[in-house]
Amino acid sequence: MSQSSGPRPAEPGIAAGNAAVRDRFPFDDTRDLDDARRGFMGTAQQTLIRDEDGAVVWDLQAYGFLSHDCPDTANPSLWRQSRLCSEHGLFEVVEGIYQVRGFDLSNMTIIEGDRGILIIDPLLSAEPAAAAVQLYRSHRGDRPITGVLYTHSHADHFGGVRGVLTDDDLEAGVPVLAPQGFLEHAVSENIYAGTAMARRAAYMYGAALGKGPRGQIGAGLGQTTSTGGVGLIPPTVDIARTGQVETVDGIRMVFQLTLGTEAPTEVNIHFPGRSALCMAENATHNLHNLLTLRGAQVRDPHGWARYLTEAIDLFSDTTDVAFASHHWPVWGRERLVTFLSEQRDVYAYLHDQTLRMLNLGMTPLEIAEQIEMPPALQQAWHTHGYYGSASHNAKAVYQKYMGWFDGNPAHLWEHPPVEAAHRYVAFMGGADEVVRRARESFSQGDFRWVVQVVNHVLFAQPDHEQARTLQADTLEQLGYGCENGTWRNFYLMGSYELRNGSVGTPTSTTSQDVLDALTLDQLFDALAVRVDGPNSWEADIAVRWNLRDGEAHTQRLHNGVLTHIVGTGPAVAKPDIDITLDEADLRSVLFGTTTPEELAERSRVEITGDSGQLTELFSYLTEPDPDFHIVTP
Repeated sequence: MSQSSGPRPAEPGIAAGNAAVRDRFPFDDTRDLDDARRGFMGTAQQTLIRDEDGAVVWDLQAYGFLSHDCPDTANPSLWRQSRLCSEHGLFEVVEGIYQVRGFDLSNMTIIEGDRGILIIDPLLSAEPAAAAVQLYRSHRGDRPITGVLYTHSHADHFGGVRGVLTDDDLEAGVPVLAPQGFLEHAVSENIYAGTAMARRAAYMYGAALGKGPRGQIGAGLGQTTSTGGVGLIPPTVDIARTGQVETVDGIRMVFQLTLGTEAPTEVNIHFPGRSALCMAENATHNLHNLLTLRGAQVRDPHGWARYLTEAIDLFSDTTDVAFASHHWPVWGRERLVTFLSEQRDVYAYLHDQTLRMLNLGMTPLEIAEQIEMPPALQQAWHTHGYYGSASHNAKAVYQKYMGWFDGNPAHLWEHPPVEAAHRYVAFMGGADEVVRRARESFSQGDFRWVVQVVNHVLFAQPDHEQARTLQADTLEQLGYGCENGTWRNFYLMGSYELRNGSVGTPTSTTSQDVLDALTLDQLFDALAVRVDGPNSWEADIAVRWNLRDGEAHTQRLHNGVLTHIVGTGPAVAKPDIDITLDEADLRSVLFGTTTPEELAERSRVEITGDSGQLTELFSYLTEPDPDFHIVTP
């Protein structure tokens, strides 16, 4: 590990670049600060939110330093955004609609009904969600929760539900509304590639970084992710179409279904009785991601833009305030139409201009380097790349249409990072010479080049102390200059891990609730992606699971592929072992909480055939690694 004391001050070039930002943008425009504070009713007296073991999962005062002037070690535009996002407490949007902001990455919205309250998006984890409801009740009375609504399938919009709803609420029939397909996407995103996404999310949100002017100052969309308990209660009411109307506790809602925008399935909600429009996460005070840095499926900016146009057409004539599941509302009909129109334009521009340039033969890196927002959009604070960026969003559009390959055959069959690194370093005169030259580039302020070349040294010789130190220092400088919160966090997390070692995965969304929500199809699919293909090439094992209260399921491991077929059709292989059991027993063995040997010993489980075949099948499954390296091999 690096012996550099870090974090270091800003280098002169970074300090000058940050200072120049002040002259480029309208920092004297205080409307966002006024809006972020409008309707403030109070905040929690207890600033530390803890879990049942006493561990702090959220600190309301962690970002108090943002009230001071921006230092050289932060981009003033990002500092401004983070200052706005750090406003915490209960806010009145309009009479009967309230938001708790600053208690997690996302907002909780509370709508008052005839008897109680409807909760929209109960944050990421249970403890902040419970604290948010407690804060609301301390100001508005102990009203019961009469409904919960998830706007979309990302964990920061459903994970805190266990802090909001009790088992008694569910037994009493409290409805849980969500867009159609919510459960499938909420579960699959957190399971199939969940380990890798959660590890990279540690970099994206920087939850393990120290909070401060040289550390984590925010993530653009919000400050960071809470680290409490993540839960999931399946929805009971599906929103299946635009124009669908639902009434919960006297609260009338008109829905707009927006598929493939910020999430695979998402809804905007109009409240006619209050002239208010919830834009979920489809229109927030930043440029959003078309491909989030933690990893996801590429989003469709063309469709996203069309849905924003549709929202203006459907609702603007009867809307006086627009609010979202992040950031602060926009009041006034003219202002909100301008806001939604500019949000629409930024996604449409990225889509259309990327396609124009790729059809000129430009590669993703070339497009990302050249694309620039129109001046009017640059001057609108809410289109800035605090969370998404024009750079990585342009690459996402290219990927959506053209895939990973840029067409240059030199890039068709490149060496993997470690093999390439050894060759690069040898060509450049050895590790010490690369580091010596890289130090010269560092002193010249060419930080992008330093991290590119020193990365080769680290992948060739990960224990090269001088390279680790230089790379950590350089990543830090790049972070200091970022307007984008997630870029800053990625750079600073890389620097931190080079100096201190891996932080692993601070927040995991793979909770028992999420696992329990898997369908059997999804559960079988989740096992298939864990098969060690090369080690199982010669295996041929078929297992039939006969559910007492359901259909037969047959798994076959053949050619390194674990297939799963429901029923007994012609595609089903003759089983080597037949197992008759209840679904609970099947789930326990597939989850790994029961071993094949333990399953065979249960009297209620009937096994015909060689039970050793089941043991062999499971021996080919590998465990994902939530602590894999990122900045070193």
